[in-house]
Amino acid sequence: MSSTTENLKEAFAGESQANQKYRAFAKRAETDGFPNVARLFRTAAEAERIHAEGHLKSLDGVRTTKDNLQEAIDGETYEFTTMYPPMLAEAQKENHRARIMFGFAVKAEAVHAALYKLALEAVAEGKDLTELSFYLCPVCGHIEFGKPPESCPICGAKAERFSQVA
Repeated sequence: MSSTTENLKEAFAGESQANQKYRAFAKRAETDGFPNVARLFRTAAEAERIHAEGHLKSLDGVRTTKDNLQEAIDGETYEFTTMYPPMLAEAQKENHRARIMFGFAVKAEAVHAALYKLALEAVAEGKDLTELSFYLCPVCGHIEFGKPPESCPICGAKAERFSQVA
C-alpha cells in the first residue's frame, strides 16, 4: 500500500473525528448561551465533513449502493459482535460510565445491521425501501421504521423524544 493511501486513511479518520467533536462542541456552546460560537463549531464541522468525504472518495471508498450496504452490514456486525462486547465488559468491570453507551451501542448496532440487510434485499431486487418514515432515538441511537415505539426497546426513551429523519 502506498504512503498516500495510508495518509488518506489517517486523514479520513481525523477529519471524521473532528466533525463529530465539533458537533458536540456546538451543542455545548448552545447550552452555555453562545449561539454564534455554536454556529462556528457547526460550520467547521461541516468543513471537516467535506474534507473527510473527499478523502473517502480518493480512497475509492464510495461504491455502488449494493456494495455500500454490504460494507455497512459488515461494519455494524463487527461492532456488535466483536468490537463493543469486550469494551462493554471492561467498562462494566471498572464501573465506568462508558458502560451505558457501550451497552446501548451493542444493541443499536445489531438493529442497524438488520435494517441495512432489509435495504440490501430491496436493492438486490432493484427496489428501494418502501418505508417512508425513519425515527431515531436521541439517547441510544436505535432506529425505527414507520413510527416510534411507545418507549425505546434499548434505553426506554419515550416516543416523543424520537426524531424523524428526512
